Amino acid sequence: MLETSVRLLRLLSLLQQRRDWSGADLAARLAVTTRTVRNDVDRLRQLGYQVDSTTGPAGGYRLGAGTALPPLLLDDDEAVAVAVGLRAAAAGSVTGIEDVSLRALTKLERTLPARLRPRVDALRTTTVSAAGGGPTVDADTLTTVAAAAHRHERLRFEYAGHDGSASVRDVEPHTLVYTGRRWYLLAWDTDRRDWRTFRADRLRPLPPAGPRFVPREPPGGDAAAHVLRGVRSLVWPYQARIRFHAPAAVVAERSTPTSGEIIPLDDATCELVTGTDSLHDLATYLSKFDVPFTVLAPPELHDLLHTLATRYLAALPSPRRSRPGESPHST
Repeated sequence: MLETSVRLLRLLSLLQQRRDWSGADLAARLAVTTRTVRNDVDRLRQLGYQVDSTTGPAGGYRLGAGTALPPLLLDDDEAVAVAVGLRAAAAGSVTGIEDVSLRALTKLERTLPARLRPRVDALRTTTVSAAGGGPTVDADTLTTVAAAAHRHERLRFEYAGHDGSASVRDVEPHTLVYTGRRWYLLAWDTDRRDWRTFRADRLRPLPPAGPRFVPREPPGGDAAAHVLRGVRSLVWPYQARIRFHAPAAVVAERSTPTSGEIIPLDDATCELVTGTDSLHDLATYLSKFDVPFTVLAPPELHDLLHTLATRYLAALPSPRRSRPGESPHST
């Protein structure tokens, strides 16, 4: 029989793996009696774990949420994921959790097995985030909004528009979406009777929580895609439509999720719907696809590309007139 401490860890790991366990199944996995399982469950409760149990033929055990956070068991992949996530959070876009993330990361890295340190170090030293630059959001705001969405409770908040105007909104919160630069809330606006996207850094929740609601299907069935579609174009000074003379799959491989919406037209062409605050940046970005394209909008991009083409052609050396019998490419 395993030592009690080792057996408790194995029992805890089993309880975390699936929702419900019968006492007989746990006893079989641990090679002990059901009575020992009951005693071990009591020990876990003394350590702060909430283990719910039911009696009878279909009785069993379920790990629940307690009043305090007890120690957690993580497998190798989970430990690496948490370490990388905490490091990102320490330099992320949520106000007030940087120091907390660093403290949690320090505790985790002190206890990481030696075999996992190379994996964490490799990810830390060979990756860099280009997602910064956006405004930060108060952590309490995110947790309040997320809790309301999770519980399907209406949410009221003060909102500052892009023009500086202030309003109070009453919504059915659906999903928080992080684009890499900003946090957005997709919600059903009860006053306007339509879906709206709100920047999380511009809203301030107002207590108390509203009545519960039945969740609606997001536009197109995909909340993140709907938010990204609006963020890519509507918030930019220039909205652009580019027709690529290449399959959508080829363009998608050379694009990024936040760069624009790719619309397949046929097997050989597609359109990119995007937005930008710099036509020069967009022109540079389009050249990186390395496939033929046609600019459908905006007209200002037509003019810029014409100017750039003239400038680039003028930068080429004038062709030297070849002498009789000399190849034009000879030197």
